[in-house]
Amino acid sequence: MRKPLALLLAGLAGACTVGPNYKQPQLLTAESYEGTHVAAADAPVSVPLATEADLSRWWTVLNDPELDSLIDRALKSNLDLLTAASRVRESRQQEIVAGAKGLPQVNATGSAVKFHSNSSLASSLGGGSAVGSAAAASSAAPTDTNITVYSVGFDASWEIDVFGGVRRGVEAAKAGTEAAQWQVHDGEVSLTAEIAANYLSLRATQARLAILRGEARSQADALSLINARRAAGFVTELDVNQQQALLASSNAQIPGQVAQIRVLQHAIAVLLAEQPEALAPELDAAQPLPKAPPQLPVGLPSDLLRRRPDVRAAERQLAAATAQEGVAIAELYPKFNLLGALSFTGNMLGTLISGNNFGQVGIGAITWPLFKGGQIRANIKSKEEETQQAYYAYQKAVLGAVKDVEDALIRYTTEQQRMVALQQSVTFGQSSVALSLQQYQAGLVTYVNVLSAQANLFSAQDQLAQSRQTLMTNLASLYKALGGGWS
Repeated sequence: MRKPLALLLAGLAGACTVGPNYKQPQLLTAESYEGTHVAAADAPVSVPLATEADLSRWWTVLNDPELDSLIDRALKSNLDLLTAASRVRESRQQEIVAGAKGLPQVNATGSAVKFHSNSSLASSLGGGSAVGSAAAASSAAPTDTNITVYSVGFDASWEIDVFGGVRRGVEAAKAGTEAAQWQVHDGEVSLTAEIAANYLSLRATQARLAILRGEARSQADALSLINARRAAGFVTELDVNQQQALLASSNAQIPGQVAQIRVLQHAIAVLLAEQPEALAPELDAAQPLPKAPPQLPVGLPSDLLRRRPDVRAAERQLAAATAQEGVAIAELYPKFNLLGALSFTGNMLGTLISGNNFGQVGIGAITWPLFKGGQIRANIKSKEEETQQAYYAYQKAVLGAVKDVEDALIRYTTEQQRMVALQQSVTFGQSSVALSLQQYQAGLVTYVNVLSAQANLFSAQDQLAQSRQTLMTNLASLYKALGGGWS
């Protein structure tokens, strides 16, 4: 008898699973990135290639041990990543919660009831004579009544998951956990790109500060020369004042660069979960800005569907929303419940556990919602709309990913062209300063020509340093757009 019953219950538990079965949508993407069509001559620093590469530790191509160390430490200690990892652990516990709804629920019970009354009515109810009217009972003398009842036992209930509502709930919970895991990877992508961008900006700012201080020293030397020429009567006070004004202008820019270096150091330290000033001793010493790699494998747009963690998270959220439809649809169907209880009940605690006090009960119940004012079907429609919204979010994530790469590629390739032009400007500026100084010393031109040449050279040098910074931060943005930085 027990074997057929067990088979029946197993058959009911796995009868069917209502709701749509999830299938990952197939989205079309372009065959290649527009930026990979740039000719090598147009991109003299590094050429983007439509080939795939391992981008899990993309920053190592810059060959900077300090950057490697900073990122490795941040991946272990960053507070946003630790929070995201905590959300994954929380989501795994929600899987257990969802699955528990499909398992029998067993409770241990125990009670002790003591009843005392001086009422004659209670005495008659507790075992007094049944002869006589209620009036006679009310006129009887009060009698003490004491009743003690003890009970221990177990009760169990099980809602059999015939139509798969619980299974769909577990499916949704698992998809939610997977989405949370991809959000951790997305945090890694953002973190590595942010540290790299801040670090590269720091090194570029240190280079700009060195240029500025070098220019100030050169202007101070020129001021000494002009003072000597004025003492000899070759030039007027005007030349001295003009050079002093230029030197003061250069010195005025130094504090701003120093402040920016400190700000970048603070930003990196906080990303490592350190106090803002903690990394100053480590990062104060200026280091050269890393160079861009000669080749830049970017792959194909279709690679983003599996490489971008935010796209993967959006796809898992779509899967979870689809499963929630099944949970809502299951509410239309009957619910089958089994309830049972075993207990020992008696008025003597010492002899409570005995066959004479044993009792049991078993109940099979079915409930089928017939009318709820449209609540269930409205909830189903609501879940369908949530699934549609998740699908739109997935589409948007894919389109946004491709756009991010295309934007980063065009910024990266065009900045290379700008940097080459600025390098030529610096070369010509250096030549102009040398010629103007020679002509000034020969008395062929006024000092205004020298000042103009110096100002133009400094501007070109500063713009070149900024262009190098922009190029490298664009490189970090490109690797972030490609989904690099997680493994």
